Amino acid sequence: MDMMDMKDKMRIVQELVPGRQITLAHIIANPDPILYQKLGLDPSLDYKRAAIGVLTVSPAETAVITADIALKASGAELGFVDRFSGTLIITGTVDEVESSFQSIADYFKNVLKFTVCDVTRT
Repeated sequence: MDMMDMKDKMRIVQELVPGRQITLAHIIANPDPILYQKLGLDPSLDYKRAAIGVLTVSPAETAVITADIALKASGAELGFVDRFSGTLIITGTVDEVESSFQSIADYFKNVLKFTVCDVTRT
């Protein structure tokens, strides 16, 4: 292979470098019932008081810790946790989900020294 052929080729190396951060913490207040069904969540909840919390964390394994804190902090229920993607979904009242997310943010910021994003809400 001559030098001209090598110039025309580009090599791209992609890698995941997990940070120590919560990258998304979002609360969906009063979600449409179809959202519960599409996510495979408990459809028997009182939708008028309901909220869905979605959180992502890196490294992904720490999603297990977020789930533990979320359940201990309030009456929120675990909808989904994935230690491979770092995703947590919790359900409950808006107050329960907010309380869980605040407890998670406090612990990760102050104890684990993670970078923590703001909690957003729709």
